[in-house]
Amino acid sequence: MIGGCLDTEFAKDSLRFMESVRQGQIIILVSEVVVREILQAPPRVQDILFSMPAQCVERVTLTTEILALRNEYMAARIVGTQSTDDATHVAAATVARADAIVSWNFAHIVRLDKMKAYNRVNLLNGYGILTIITPKEVHFDEPGKEKGF
Repeated sequence: MIGGCLDTEFAKDSLRFMESVRQGQIIILVSEVVVREILQAPPRVQDILFSMPAQCVERVTLTTEILALRNEYMAARIVGTQSTDDATHVAAATVARADAIVSWNFAHIVRLDKMKAYNRVNLLNGYGILTIITPKEVHFDEPGKEKGF
């Protein structure tokens, strides 16, 4: 999602999301897989994450529980072995009880069939439903405005 800040198609919503992080409306959970991906990205992408206030970024350690859930996703053939990191992202968010996983990955994460499959495995393994959305869908009520129904 962070790389979307530098992509013409996704920049507006990605930058708005990251500004919400900077303002303390969102705490982002960052696993070791995310850190590895960011360190392999161009310096401009790295700067986006590393410029976030420390209190707005929470590190998620890859535990045996996360890896076991990831392996359940793989056994269910939600994604193939080439997408192990994607399954790890979802497992880390699930085990950490994230409010949502926010991604632009339409191939392996943000797809109705994938969402249903991940959540089916989550429920079978005693976890709750994980909300999976794009940054475009993350919004907060503005102070002083009424909530719509």
